[in-house]
Amino acid sequence: AHPLIDTAPAARLDHARGQSLPDWIALRSGRIPFFPDGVAHPASREEVRQLLDYAREHGVHLIPYGGGTSVTGHVNVVADYPTLTVSLARMDRLVQLDGESGLATFQAGVNGPALEARLAEHGFTLGHYPQSFEYSTLGGWAATRSSGQFSLGYGRIERLVAGMRVETPRGEMVLPPFPASAAGPDLKEVFLGSEGRLGIITEVTVRVTRRPETEYCGGCFFPAFGAGMAAVRELVRRRLLMLRLATAAETGLGLVLSGRPDLVRWLSRYLRLRGVGEERCLLVYAAAGTAKDVALARRETRRVSRRLGGVDLGAAAGGSWYRNRFFLPYLRNTLWEAGYAGDALETAVPWSRAAQLVDQLAKTLDRALNGVGERVHVFTHLSHVYPDGCSIYVTCIFRLAEDPGETLARWRALKRAASQAIVAHGGTISHQHGVGTDHREFLGAEKGPLGLEHLRETGRFFDPAGFMNPGKLF
Repeated sequence: AHPLIDTAPAARLDHARGQSLPDWIALRSGRIPFFPDGVAHPASREEVRQLLDYAREHGVHLIPYGGGTSVTGHVNVVADYPTLTVSLARMDRLVQLDGESGLATFQAGVNGPALEARLAEHGFTLGHYPQSFEYSTLGGWAATRSSGQFSLGYGRIERLVAGMRVETPRGEMVLPPFPASAAGPDLKEVFLGSEGRLGIITEVTVRVTRRPETEYCGGCFFPAFGAGMAAVRELVRRRLLMLRLATAAETGLGLVLSGRPDLVRWLSRYLRLRGVGEERCLLVYAAAGTAKDVALARRETRRVSRRLGGVDLGAAAGGSWYRNRFFLPYLRNTLWEAGYAGDALETAVPWSRAAQLVDQLAKTLDRALNGVGERVHVFTHLSHVYPDGCSIYVTCIFRLAEDPGETLARWRALKRAASQAIVAHGGTISHQHGVGTDHREFLGAEKGPLGLEHLRETGRFFDPAGFMNPGKLF
């Protein structure tokens, strides 16, 4: 065996699955058909190269593994074939910081907290905070085209990535950081979102900024979802870090989860007096910069909100979300123990189709399990916004079946119904989670036959033997 490879059963189990609902069902029921045959732990580009050569010589599939937070099947073994999972956990160094240029190069296995801590020592931040921030890695963000909670201010990962190094089966691709280039197509785009199909990302150079003097997170209640959307469309061009608009159903759930029923009753009475009733929707917004920058952003937000019927409660409404923003995924444990499953799906569409798709997804998911006599609870918010459109993030909760196989069948029914609705309304099959195995069958509807064949040919070019993370993406 190769000295970098651990074949202990515990290591193989720990790296067998990600964090999707099918992964949870498999892990909690013990029904995992395939495991990696070993887990490799390289610490350098050279050791990653050794593993690719080993895989080619011995006919072994390789699966890159960052933080194990994939929710679409990226890290799963999909066939009974010799497979190694390559954990990048040891590759977490800050390689270089060019403060004058605002560029930082990290090994790809660095996780969110470690990355921000090392940048903070030098007064910088990347500002990329996906909900998986505590565990997910820089390489994983790049490989899945991740989006952070503050992407409105700092940009999605594809804007933050300035360069990278990738070990492919055919050799190393070095993509240097340029501020801009007109020298043909940008090859970084080939590897951003490649999901381990073309090689293993070993280093990433990112654009960093000075840490802001101050940050602020506020909240504003609107009388209806349409009024909130109108405010967001106007505010998206202002200097804000984030705009997050929840539907009435999700707003109500958030108030219940606050655990402050007396305060919620007082809030409801106050909002009714201000013309905001039962269809209230919460917009959470964030700003950062100098104290003057933040004060200006707050004034503009209040002005726009007031004109559209909103009631701005400031940090009293937004602070709770900010403090608990990485906590919500852990509620899945509590739900499971209570006999319920929770899962999330997401898409993005132009503004002209957003309201219709929000409504259609709620209706589609609400009736998706009627055939088995089960109810689905649906909660929606706009999580990332752009001048031309927004992402739509939907959480659905349904009852577990006694048989894990039936629970999985219920999930599949929900996933298929939602995916079909998304495609029918011209939405992307994924705004931030990636394709993996779960969205693979719908990729063709978005890329078209020629685009899909181009992706497959690119895969064959970089990986002629087809051993890099097979069964994912395309």
